[in-house]
Amino acid sequence: MDYRGWYDRKDKEKPFKKIEDIIFIAAMGPPGGGRSVITQRLQRHFNIMTYTDLQDESIHTIFYTIIQAFLYNFTADVKNSLDSLV
Repeated sequence: MDYRGWYDRKDKEKPFKKIEDIIFIAAMGPPGGGRSVITQRLQRHFNIMTYTDLQDESIHTIFYTIIQAFLYNFTADVKNSLDSLV
């Protein structure tokens, strides 16, 4: 990643393969249970985003609001199924 490419280790001569215009996306859980801590050397290439687990009430409120807005123009029968849908 630092040198914009990799060496092709399968090729006998190991030529350098230049990589351009690529985006890396990664996901990981917290360390433990077989997951290792990633090094600062690798971590510096990524923007780290974290979140906290939400309570059930918060998740219900979020999805209820989104689906309620989506179902605004639907019939009353469909709107009445909102609670069971969420």
